[in-house]
Amino acid sequence: MSKIEEITSVEAWEKHVSSLPPSTLLIVSFHAPWAAPCAQMATVLSTLASEYPLTEPPSTSWVKINAEELSDISEAYNVTAVPFLVLIRNGEVLETVSGSSAVKVRNAIESHASKTGAATAAHNGSATSAANNEAEVTTEEDPEKKKQELFKRLGELVKAAPVMLFMKGTPSEPKCGFSRQMVGILRDNAVKYGFFNILADDEVRQGLKEFADWPTYPQLWVNGELVGGLDIVKEELESNPDFLKPYSVKANGDGSVAAS
Repeated sequence: MSKIEEITSVEAWEKHVSSLPPSTLLIVSFHAPWAAPCAQMATVLSTLASEYPLTEPPSTSWVKINAEELSDISEAYNVTAVPFLVLIRNGEVLETVSGSSAVKVRNAIESHASKTGAATAAHNGSATSAANNEAEVTTEEDPEKKKQELFKRLGELVKAAPVMLFMKGTPSEPKCGFSRQMVGILRDNAVKYGFFNILADDEVRQGLKEFADWPTYPQLWVNGELVGGLDIVKEELESNPDFLKPYSVKANGDGSVAAS
């Protein structure tokens, strides 16, 4: 039975990748320890890994990476949200899956894994896959249902971390001046926060405007409640300098991690 190995350093990652034969499917799960969807995905992946026997040479290799701790690796694979799955063979990215859909993750792995290792998994997942495909068709034909599902996702997303920043770009590369200023405020106050790059997901970018009834970005959310944009955050801090103090930690880099 295959098991998931934790990669804890860039050196360990490079060593692991270089040790794999070209035929091995490398399944990389990016996660954040504070994000509930990541804990759920960890269970899903552990179950899936157990369905793939150990072979020589290995047909699959399963690893997990803390997206925050190893940000260089995260950025190399354009990880903008967690959980985030990357499937690699012989150095080439075959597919990525963002989010916590167990069905999408299973289907992606099965489509690229060797048939020998995936036989049991394919059998177990066939009915689920068919149901999911039907659901997707139904969603496409029903805009209201699609909107409900998006709002459900957004409701989970704004609660992914106690402090969530929806911004243009990433903390290391903001794509607008307002987002850059917001990141600066959070950094100056040593706030630990999750972020979402709305430029990487147009569905979230457009949907969150309606969900929040707030038309612009960046948006700062605290404990699942919208605080507002840059001006509102500045006003909050002017009237209450300790506004962000409950979320302050010892500064460590930019204190941010991509979230889903």
